Amino acid sequence: MCLAISAKYGDVPSVDILVWSELPTGAGLGSSAAYAVCLAAALLSACRAISCPLKEGESTARWTEEELTLINSWAFQGERVIHGNPSGVDNAVGTWGGALRYQSGKITPLKRVPMLRILLTNTKVPRSTKVLVAGVKEKILKFPAIMNPVLDSIDAISQECQSVLEVMSANSSPEHYPVLEELFDINQHHLNVIGVGHPSLDRLCRVTASHGLHSKLTGAGGGGCGITLLRPDTSALAMEAAKRDLCACGFECWETSIGAPGVTLHSSSSLKAEVLHVFAES
Repeated sequence: MCLAISAKYGDVPSVDILVWSELPTGAGLGSSAAYAVCLAAALLSACRAISCPLKEGESTARWTEEELTLINSWAFQGERVIHGNPSGVDNAVGTWGGALRYQSGKITPLKRVPMLRILLTNTKVPRSTKVLVAGVKEKILKFPAIMNPVLDSIDAISQECQSVLEVMSANSSPEHYPVLEELFDINQHHLNVIGVGHPSLDRLCRVTASHGLHSKLTGAGGGGCGITLLRPDTSALAMEAAKRDLCACGFECWETSIGAPGVTLHSSSSLKAEVLHVFAES
């Protein structure tokens, strides 16, 4: 990427790249795309192919839509180096943030998305996306009359979820969360039916359900990670109890959110203390 950007926009000056991340690698969370997006933004900034959007006194700033499109195109090339034939979803989310609709290869950013709190759990069970996809295709070919309606139902769940999120972004209400929780449960059931579930993910769902929480797999399935929806009124005690029980299963948990901004330029004053510490030691 560095050589290609240099050839197109002029030499990238000699730089040291320091990467600091809280994302576990190889867990289906798009860590490679996050890296590719940040690297593309840094290299394009270094050779002045994109502007410096930070104004004096600002702690963070984002690039223009045109510049974000350029960052995304180079990040996709980075993903191709890593994965060969990526969908482009992960780097698009990393670039624009928020939420995207992906259907038949077409990526559409959702304009209005509420910030949702989630508990992200890594089962630490390795999985192969290629093997899982092949298994789903085999089931569809073997039982088309059974599997195609399931896939249609999954599509309907996605569309219903999109509608609920758009309403929530305009006027969030506690009544929306039970609907999302039901959609989580139905979706997880369907994903098990098509063959991308795993006993570890079933266990994750049972543990969180015992605390009144609703979960589903994320990524390719077959292990990897699951997400648990947290209502605004989910108590800290319930959260900690769920995390304790999940960790007792050998899993790893983080509380985070969905709907955050995409790639952003930060001033040094806005960085976390631990990041500044790493910079100071480099």
